[in-house]
Amino acid sequence: MSEIGLKKALSPLMLWGLGVGYVISGMYFGWNLGLAEGGTYGLAIATVFIIVMYVTFTFSYTEMACAIPKAGGAFEYANRGLGKHLGFVAGIAQNIEFIFAPPAIAAAIGAYLNLVYPAIDLMVFAIGAYLIFTVINILGVKLAASFELVVTVLAVIELLIFAGVTLPEFEMSNLEMNPLPNGFQGVFAAIPFAIWFFLAIEGVANVAEEAIDPQRSILIGFGSAIVTLVILCILTFTAAVGVAGWEAVVYPEGSDVASDSPLPLALSQVVDSGHFLYKLLVGIGLLGLIASFHGIILAGGRATFEFGRRGYAPNYLGKVQPKFRTPTNALIFNTLIGIVAMFTGATGEIITIACFGALALYIVSMFSFFALRKKEPAMERPFKVPMFPVFPMTALIIASIALIAMAYYNPMLAAIFFGIVALSYLYFLLFLNKKMQ
Repeated sequence: MSEIGLKKALSPLMLWGLGVGYVISGMYFGWNLGLAEGGTYGLAIATVFIIVMYVTFTFSYTEMACAIPKAGGAFEYANRGLGKHLGFVAGIAQNIEFIFAPPAIAAAIGAYLNLVYPAIDLMVFAIGAYLIFTVINILGVKLAASFELVVTVLAVIELLIFAGVTLPEFEMSNLEMNPLPNGFQGVFAAIPFAIWFFLAIEGVANVAEEAIDPQRSILIGFGSAIVTLVILCILTFTAAVGVAGWEAVVYPEGSDVASDSPLPLALSQVVDSGHFLYKLLVGIGLLGLIASFHGIILAGGRATFEFGRRGYAPNYLGKVQPKFRTPTNALIFNTLIGIVAMFTGATGEIITIACFGALALYIVSMFSFFALRKKEPAMERPFKVPMFPVFPMTALIIASIALIAMAYYNPMLAAIFFGIVALSYLYFLLFLNKKMQ
């Protein structure tokens, strides 16, 4: 009896929805914490470099995703290009990114709903969100992707409405208010929050195996998603900070505690909090959080599934549920780990660990890119990265500098991240390596 495979059901439009949806919560919260570190100029400079990194990385990654349309994404490319040991490192980095990003977003969902229903603890909402969206993912990839497309489109429309309301009040002088409060080192300290603007777009590759005509669909989905996100990033940053300066979108009036709601803070400078546009922003802002939360759960399930299917993790994680043809065991495992992480209450630290995972993934992926070009020059590549080798080399250099800078400014979190990787690799060597041989 042949092994049950994942169901092919995703169109280019659905892949665009997933690519934008994975990321779009980063426009609604989190990025403004980088303003507290670097000010307007510090976060802007960090964001420009990160945009260059993501554009060059995405086109390089798309070449591999079109050539090797497998659910494991970076793990699959590294395994084939660099061997199983570095393949393991890529896989565990990817899993750390996709498992640690959702708890931060779930906490934000819980905090938002707690404001509306203060009698109910935010953790109840956060855990409820985990359970609901894990079940949606278990029930089928087409249902999950269709839901993702709807909430993503609504979240994009709301960002455009936000820009339309705030940009008429834009003043260049607001961008120049205390623009570099911590000096040039603020640029490096702001890097994780610039990454948060785009974190997890590479998850598109993890559903390549479920795409209809993956070679064509992945190219269209990936390319259109990164263009959309760059436009939204520039628009949101400029519109929010240009209204009243960076401090107005970091600190609520009368508080010195950074807010997770920069867009409502910016909008409150233009309209009253009772205005329907303000209420609309807050309401649809929740959909932005849901889009990323749900989408990353979907991509993370595929990453963990492929890890198990190939023998790099316990094989029960690599099983497909027969009826729905989804990676149910992997989805449940990721949810349990995410809920445990959420109970630490350390949202900012969880975001940073997810960023460590992402950067490690990008670095190993670019080494895999060069290795595959050298080892398998005859491999069919339906899409080839433009400006080779400039694009992949640029992505590799910026990602490496960003990882070093993050480790310098977050030594304890760096130790935790590399500790998780080292312990996981030790487990692989002791218990799984011989079994694979």
